[in-house]
Amino acid sequence: MRWFILLFCSLFLVSINVAHAETTSDEQTILQQQIPALLGNNFSKKQQAVTQLTTLQSPAAYQLLSALLDGRLSINAQDYYIKEASKGSEQYQQILQAQTLTALPNDAKRVIINNKIRMLLRNYQAQYQLLNGNKAQRLQAIQQILSANDLAQLDNVKTALPKEKDAQIQSLMHLFLARIDLSQADTSRHSAALAVLGENALPENLNLLENYAANAPTDNLKQQAEKAINKIKNKLLIADGVQTVSYGLSLGSVLILTAIGLAITFGVMGVINMAHGELMMIGAYTTYVVQQLMPNHITASIFVALPAAFLVSAFVGILIEVLVVRHLYGRPLETLLATFGVSLILQQAVRTIFSPLNRLVQTPEFMQGEWIIMPNLSITLNRVYIFAFCLVCFVVLLLIMKRTRLGLEVGAISQNRAMARAMGINDRKVDILTFGLGAGIAGLAGVALSQLTNVGPNLGQQYIVDSFMVVVIGGVGNLWGTFFSGLGLGILNKFLEPAFGAVLAKALVLVLIILFIQKYPRGLFPQKGRAAE
Repeated sequence: MRWFILLFCSLFLVSINVAHAETTSDEQTILQQQIPALLGNNFSKKQQAVTQLTTLQSPAAYQLLSALLDGRLSINAQDYYIKEASKGSEQYQQILQAQTLTALPNDAKRVIINNKIRMLLRNYQAQYQLLNGNKAQRLQAIQQILSANDLAQLDNVKTALPKEKDAQIQSLMHLFLARIDLSQADTSRHSAALAVLGENALPENLNLLENYAANAPTDNLKQQAEKAINKIKNKLLIADGVQTVSYGLSLGSVLILTAIGLAITFGVMGVINMAHGELMMIGAYTTYVVQQLMPNHITASIFVALPAAFLVSAFVGILIEVLVVRHLYGRPLETLLATFGVSLILQQAVRTIFSPLNRLVQTPEFMQGEWIIMPNLSITLNRVYIFAFCLVCFVVLLLIMKRTRLGLEVGAISQNRAMARAMGINDRKVDILTFGLGAGIAGLAGVALSQLTNVGPNLGQQYIVDSFMVVVIGGVGNLWGTFFSGLGLGILNKFLEPAFGAVLAKALVLVLIILFIQKYPRGLFPQKGRAAE
């Protein structure tokens, strides 16, 4: 009995190998038969050959046809040659002979295709990935099928749907089938299709439903279509609102990081520092320089740039305080003019060193991409990270001001400088450290801003006025006021810009701020006690 079982298993394995060999042999025969057509210049014959190749559903055939679509396939009378996809590689995979070559044969030439063949290959790719690919490939395939509204893929989608386990891919498959059902003359499935379309808030679905409602076959279906239209419009409105809030939060984060430095220096020393925006610009340029020094380590460079930008901006801020500001205490007009002059000097210095052209700072890989909340709502990851970074900086600064000796001394001097000096506090040291701390935080704001826009000499001037408005609205010297006013101002700007444009929106914000200050001259969180005197 045991010998019988062993003999049966051996015969079974041999039959499998024979079948596999026959399949491989048949595939090679088809590949060899198409070589003359692909070598020729007749695109109709090429299209017929490619159509024949698309009947193959093996990984080798998929690799070959993908290389043809990418322009990496060469051919001669004997074989196919696929160039490796990696950049700079000069290796070629010989298909029929199953060898790897370091150079193409002299008689091999690249296969040229037209747009019709490209469309055929893209459809084949989508079909193969949908039935045989991993999750990312299947998602890409159904998205491509959906965007092309490819009726030829209907049977493939119906075949793949029962086997699909991923909810997102299933939803897109149902959406594709619903669009097809709605375009058919048979109205029995229109009601179910309208329900599916109404659940997917996409502009394409909205256009499709509006066209359908205008020519609905029955009043009942027209009412269902209008209900689905209203549902999608409400979802799109909410999505636009959330998107605008996300833009406002990222702008508000930069304003907060810039303004809290101003809030500290003005609260302690009463100094209006017009060069504060240039300190932010220095932080952004420091990020650029660090990336130039670490071109192969972009991700690591951002973590090096954070302390570097803080230290460089803090050092420049301390120099400004020691060389300029300290000689002008108690003279606000002269201080304003002097720091404005310093800002012009710093701008010109940057133009001389880096040229007037904007510089591009690369975004680290972990900050690239987007967070997809719903089909029509996504938030870029760099904005999420910048907002989180703003929160971390704010909490750390709050702890410094509340829990450290420097914070206590800053609070004492801001309330009564003469009394603090009488208690033994070195106010000169506190002034220098406070100015350096505020300048360093502005440098961190520059690092964050470099991930949102290009770095240029005028970068600081774009945000200095808004930062002063944040300080005034929040209450001079109050960190919580600066935090909430920064977020509010950023969100308000982004909500007004689509309706009025960037310039008019800024003018409206200024008008609203003037009205607000007339009502609340000390801001949202006015100082109390001795500090208010």
